[in-house]
Amino acid sequence: MIEVLSTLFALLGAFFITVASIGILRMPDLFLRMSATSKASTLGSALTLIAAMIFFQDFSVTTRCLATILFLILTTPVAAHMIGRAGYLSGVRLWERTITDELAGHYNAETRRLEGAAPTPSPAEPQPEKTGETDRFSPPSGRPE
Repeated sequence: MIEVLSTLFALLGAFFITVASIGILRMPDLFLRMSATSKASTLGSALTLIAAMIFFQDFSVTTRCLATILFLILTTPVAAHMIGRAGYLSGVRLWERTITDELAGHYNAETRRLEGAAPTPSPAEPQPEKTGETDRFSPPSGRPE
């Protein structure tokens, strides 16, 4: 039964790693490739390591596999984000059918920094009403501070 379960996890892991490799070939730009491959390869690697944990049933193997899975879960999204950001800031083109570019106009080429935009409230968010009352933490208007 253990062999069947570990084989199932290993096959699932191999499937997701294959999906990640197909994503590298089929996705049209860097950003979609990074999105597809980082998710699928992390899941595939984790499933393969779970298969090893089930098969060997040894404390040292289990702790190493769990540490590796934790490392992958923590570092892969950060690495994908940093590679995507470096690609964007170096001028890699977006796919022509990309709908929105949320960073457009926020990159200052002189300072080489991303500048934040002022948050715009969405129409669904209620706006606070101005009642003329002072904030309860502000000093009263008649007394000096």
